[in-house]
This record gives sequence, structure tokens and C-alpha cells, in this order.
Amino acid sequence: MFLFFGGITFFVAKMIRPTSVDLFSSAQGVGIIELKGVITSSEKTIANLNDFKKKDNIKAIVVRIDSPGGAVGASQEVFRELRRVNREKPVVASMGSVAASGGYYAAIGAEKIVASPGTLTGSMGVILKFANLEEIFKKIGYKSETIKSGEFKDMGSPSRSLTKAERDMLQRLLDNVHDQFIRDIAESRKLAEEDVRQVADGRIFSGEQALELGLIDALGNLTDAVRLAAELGGLDDPSPRLIYPAEDDFSLLRFFGGKRGEALLDQMLSPETSLSYEWSVGR
Repeated sequence: MFLFFGGITFFVAKMIRPTSVDLFSSAQGVGIIELKGVITSSEKTIANLNDFKKKDNIKAIVVRIDSPGGAVGASQEVFRELRRVNREKPVVASMGSVAASGGYYAAIGAEKIVASPGTLTGSMGVILKFANLEEIFKKIGYKSETIKSGEFKDMGSPSRSLTKAERDMLQRLLDNVHDQFIRDIAESRKLAEEDVRQVADGRIFSGEQALELGLIDALGNLTDAVRLAAELGGLDDPSPRLIYPAEDDFSLLRFFGGKRGEALLDQMLSPETSLSYEWSVGR
């Protein structure tokens, strides 16, 4: 029974990842790590990066990003790990349809960034949202009582509006986190902070516009990013073997809904209020 289900699982994995290296292969190639959907955590991406860093047969890594961004802490952690791994093994960021805000933050940790001409990127800013249900509560006769130890302890309560002191304090917080983003972009992309600040106001760019601004290095698709990574990693083959991380579990949600389904579930289960590097439209 074990061999039967093991064989089925292996067959499905081969169908899903037809270009993956066999489990027992030591052939040289380029590692592919996917960063898709809203970035809610960094643990798995960091684990995959470190695993690929240790494998001698993986000569370079491509991080395929298709994300509108996400949590500040998680985006920063992925960025720093990409930068750390890149010191030992070339890392190329390949942008898909969207690599904005925290998705772009992660990308700047790579040695090179490749995007399609129509990729949506940028959105370099910070957002913090609260639900204000005060008027609804009045209509239904709901009233909350709060006992707190400090002036700001119930800040963001849905039963009332923010006070001026709360709004000013939160604005200072967001400005500080925004400055962190700007500094890391300027350092990673070798740009003047003032130049970055002029375009880091939440606006989005196409891949072509980002190239003109120096926010990325080249235009191209995933194949172009792989070829660039192979060149940086010293591989002679312009079409090297692609090596994907071994899945550490079998998820029905992933099987039927893909990693986007898992990311959606993570977002639904995460706290409603969080500080985000995220491109948010109509939310």
C-alpha cells in the first residue's frame, strides 16, 4: 500500500514539475523557488534558499516572484535572506505578472532582477488599514466598553474613529518603515535615496518604466532569467536543468487550488490588522 501511494505521489509530482530533477539526481542546474501570492510568512522561502545554497549541484538560483506584496516583516526577511545567499551563490529575481511592494522588496535582495515589459511592479510604500464599524454599531444598538492600561492600547478599535494623537503616532510609524524600504532600495540598486523617494509614493510601474528608473536590470521572461542565472553560476548550458524544492507535505488545498489557494487561506487566518508592503486595489 505504501509503495502504491508513494508511486502515485511521485507520478503526480512529475506531472506537476516535469522539468524537476529526479529525487536521486546530482546533475548540475539552476534552482527555482516560487514566491507567489500575498507574502504572509517567510519560513518556507528561507528554508528553500538555505537548502539550495548548500547543494553543490545547484550553481545559481532563480526566485520567481508573482506577488502584490504582504507583511512588512516577512518581506524584509525574504529580502535579507536573498541578499545573504547571493553572497555565496548567484540569485536572480524573475518577476511574473505582478511583483509589487513587498514583492519588489524581496526582489532587490537578488543580484539581478528580470521583468517582462508589462510586469506591474513598484508600489513602494506602506499601508495600514482599520475597519471602522462605528455607524453600523449605532444602528444595531451595539456598544463596547474598554478598560485599558494606556492611551493607545485600544488603537484601531472598530467601534470608534482614530484620535488625532493615534493617527499622528501611526503616521510616524509608517514613515519610519517607509524610510527603511527606501534605504534598502537605494543601497541594493545603487541609487540616490532622494531619487528613490521621488518615485516611492505608492505608484506602480511597468517593467519598461522600472528599467528606465534603474529599479530592475533587464527585460525578459523566466527563460531569460534562468539563462542569466546559468551564466552567473558558470554553467555552459544556456538551458540548464531546473531544480525545484521537494514538497515537504501533501496538501489537498494546494492540489486543487495551487499555492495561491494556500496563500489565500493564510491571509484569511491572519490577523485583520497588519502593517503591509502591499499593492492593494479595491480592498
